[in-house]
Amino acid sequence: MNEIEKYYTLLLQDIRAMQSTSEEGETQEQLFTQIAIEILAEAGETENATPAYDEKELGTKKQHKINGYSISDNYEEVCLFISIFQNSDTPGRISKDEIDRAAKRVTNFFRKAFYNDYSKEIEETSPVFQFAHDLAQLSELREMLVRVKAIILTNGIYNGEIPKQGKVAGQDIYYNVFDINRLYTISEKSHIPIELDFEEMNILIPCLKAPMENIDYESYIAIMPGQGLAMLYKQFGSRLLEQNVRSFLQFTGKINKGIRRTINELPHMFLAYNNGIAATADYIELDETGRYINKISNLQIVNGGQTTASIYHTWDKDKADISNIFVQMKISVIKKIESYNTIVSEISKYANTQNKVNDADFSANNEILIELEKISRRSFSPVSVKNPIPTIWFFERANGQYRNLRLRDGFTKARQKQFDLKYPRKQMFKKTDLAKFVNSYNEVYEGKKLVIGPNVVVRGNEKNYAQFIAKNLPKKVTGVYFEDVIAKFILFREAERLYGIKPNNIGEMRNAVVPYAIALLGYLTDYKLSLEKIWKNQSISEELAAVLYSLMKQLNDFILQNSPSSHYIEWAKKEECWETVKKQSWILDSESIKADFATEEQLLKRKSIADDIDENTLQKNYEISLLRSIPYALWKKIEQWGKDSGFLSINQQSFASFDMANAVKYNREISDINRKKAMIIYEIVCEHNIDLLSEADELTDSTKEPDTDAEKADSDHGITIELVKKMVEWDKRRRILKDWQWKVMNDIVNGKYPLNDRYAWGCRKNLEILKKHGFTID
Repeated sequence: MNEIEKYYTLLLQDIRAMQSTSEEGETQEQLFTQIAIEILAEAGETENATPAYDEKELGTKKQHKINGYSISDNYEEVCLFISIFQNSDTPGRISKDEIDRAAKRVTNFFRKAFYNDYSKEIEETSPVFQFAHDLAQLSELREMLVRVKAIILTNGIYNGEIPKQGKVAGQDIYYNVFDINRLYTISEKSHIPIELDFEEMNILIPCLKAPMENIDYESYIAIMPGQGLAMLYKQFGSRLLEQNVRSFLQFTGKINKGIRRTINELPHMFLAYNNGIAATADYIELDETGRYINKISNLQIVNGGQTTASIYHTWDKDKADISNIFVQMKISVIKKIESYNTIVSEISKYANTQNKVNDADFSANNEILIELEKISRRSFSPVSVKNPIPTIWFFERANGQYRNLRLRDGFTKARQKQFDLKYPRKQMFKKTDLAKFVNSYNEVYEGKKLVIGPNVVVRGNEKNYAQFIAKNLPKKVTGVYFEDVIAKFILFREAERLYGIKPNNIGEMRNAVVPYAIALLGYLTDYKLSLEKIWKNQSISEELAAVLYSLMKQLNDFILQNSPSSHYIEWAKKEECWETVKKQSWILDSESIKADFATEEQLLKRKSIADDIDENTLQKNYEISLLRSIPYALWKKIEQWGKDSGFLSINQQSFASFDMANAVKYNREISDINRKKAMIIYEIVCEHNIDLLSEADELTDSTKEPDTDAEKADSDHGITIELVKKMVEWDKRRRILKDWQWKVMNDIVNGKYPLNDRYAWGCRKNLEILKKHGFTID
């Protein structure tokens, strides 16, 4: 089975698992659409994408179909998604006829909606009513719209031509096909490169290569014609802007007055007045004279977005002559592929001096998010009657982490089952989800200015996430902070479930009403909800669910009745809407949810715990998780081994077979003293019979205890196969470590043992020893 087939199999498993646990009745095609547009959103191909299914008159000339849509925040781009889904065990071939038919159907939808033929035919409760209504009547959208992208999604294999660019209802429409091969590639790279052939596009770009040589990059100075830059912006828009800061420095569509005046009045002075553009690429091809650019791959503008957008809009809106406009462009071609993202991020950071980019803005490698990820890997959910097996809430900091870990650890059906028990798919959440849960819960002010509220959440994942990073990211994260995040996750997802979907839904404004209801609940109850109780129960009470449902019904009606226009969602994005909501009188049965509140003392105590927690506490929690990963049956075997070998004292034998075995079996608290005793036993086992630990997974399966292997690439304290290999090579001749310590690491490198929590713990101890003798990670 090749990588594509593995990816396809995992994708189908995910879809089927999501369908089996879904309470909303989505079809497999819609779940595939949801997964696919999440992949594209992560790669910067779309923003604010919403799955929404509608079809009509299939097989006729008027047929249309749509599976999802998106409107960019600046109204410049509309994406239409249509899916071709095959429910087969292996990826099938997709024909050109199927692609053309899908293109025709989604194009017909756009034409009908844009000319207002469609919104008159559908009910306001339809999932796509608001979208169709906005296409027909939202003046800002119709005025600012630059490009329409019709994206065909399929889990099949397509090797044919992509439908050519066309014009529909007076708008340029660009078609694209993302089949299983492209989705796999994007999942691996988390980026869709822009490939340009300037020779084919008939754009002449003079270029000079800098006379310098190094292993990191090449530098070129080019003169970009304004017409060429406008053409690039028209087709690609904000995708031209470097991915790491795209959410923070988006093209706004507003025309810089100075640039506009220069273009209209002094076009010949533009090159002299403008600072130019900084860009990156991973490949550049000059013509045979070495003086002009023929092709360029993965072009990204890291500074100069405002210049680019302003040139386009002045040409489009003012009908200005830009034939004499030229822009200086510095292009850095990155040669070290393994360092590509790091180098581009650094170039972007130093190039952006007019719009300051904070270190926190480069969020993929943000230290707070990295720490939250680490905590998520070692934090097990509490055991209760409803949840008899402890599980992990998986924070996916980087796209594809969950899938890659499942692919690596689930190499047999039994292992897949164990993985799915430990890391349930429904408990995986991404950075944008984190921002949504946290920003919905309570307001954030800077002085008297509201910077975080439910209205920000409604603006879409990208804009909300930008505000979260800029205004609501904690200075440090702790186990308590993580528990509270999960409580907010549970609250948010339960609200979504209660709101429902057609035909048993409250309305068609779930994306707005859910965050508003959660924020309003907190506002009306002075944020006294016990998040600790939600975390411990892993659910909300029936009484709280009833209150939440009542608030959502009231809010849905309120927004419909009080919105100054029929663009209800647009109004919900505004602070004015939230301020209006806060001033109203609401029916809230606070008596029924008294048990869900925390006392002032409890709230202060929990805050104190969150603020005072330190690395020692995190280390203790890590060791306790490690000890709990050793199943009941293995603690019994450790006792017998200790007795037969003589390596454990009688007290240690008894402690292993009784205290620790029962603590694991009955999920009892492990005291600080017992933790230290157990870790001493663990170290003795590591030194004298580490093979015994390899039986943990087998015994876990037989006793139905949960497995706690952590992923090697994301294990605590950065222990990876590459690092272990480096430690083994470094100590090979120096012999700082004991023979058994070196041998275990060498066996890990050679694949005898997996790099899970149990073995990573020992490697980390070895790392501390080697560092004292001069070993460095870099």
